[in-house]
Amino acid sequence: MTYCLGVITRYGLIMAADSRTNAGVDYVSTAQKLFDLSCPGERVVLVCTAGNLSMTQSVLTLIRRDRKAGVQGNINELTTMYDIAHYFGAKTRQVLEQHQDWLQKDNISASCSFLVGGQIKGELPELYMVYSQGNFLRATRHSPFLQIGEIKYGKPILDRIINYDDTSLDAAAKCALLSLDSTMKSNISVGPPINMAMYEADTLKVGYRLKLERGDPYLLRLRKSWETSLRQAFKKLPNLAWHDNEDQDQDNHLVMTDILP
Repeated sequence: MTYCLGVITRYGLIMAADSRTNAGVDYVSTAQKLFDLSCPGERVVLVCTAGNLSMTQSVLTLIRRDRKAGVQGNINELTTMYDIAHYFGAKTRQVLEQHQDWLQKDNISASCSFLVGGQIKGELPELYMVYSQGNFLRATRHSPFLQIGEIKYGKPILDRIINYDDTSLDAAAKCALLSLDSTMKSNISVGPPINMAMYEADTLKVGYRLKLERGDPYLLRLRKSWETSLRQAFKKLPNLAWHDNEDQDQDNHLVMTDILP
């Protein structure tokens, strides 16, 4: 399993991914899951991958090969992020059709998904999620983040913090790290190194990148500070208004008396 997320605000885009791969309890390794397919000054394209590693690697290989060979309609020729998301979907279906039957014979899932975010000159920044079947959806002002992989543990903080109009990129990046850390805390199939990229809208270049290894001092400090803050906030919560057992028994008796003939 893995966990990747993308956050889009009016200020730009955050993309982040863990690096753990798991082919069974006795074979855990790491693999890069955040990729930069940009052409600085013309377009920024950031991609996160999740699912069957051989599938996602094959899709990326085909896309890079088409770009290098100058194949008509390659990723450098497309004029909108919508077209790029559609292109990823088409390549995913192509790879799936080639390998799905063989993988299914050995009960191996061919499922994979992508987050594709960025900006093409003259267009607004956009963020898409592409499914194995090739269909995709777009992040919106009201749903300004997308997740793939092990999404449930890291979603609550995103729901509470991320706002398209008001959340700065620095705040979005910090929230994304906390989302990843919460997932790593609860699920051992997600783990470092963590890769992150921050793109400022209309700059047409990825200006900031980050890689956090296991035991990174900032990541440890962030986790400790967050856990301390949570405990302090928890202690300030009002206590439950419990009913007295005797009063509750009496109330139940009165209710039963009322309904008896």
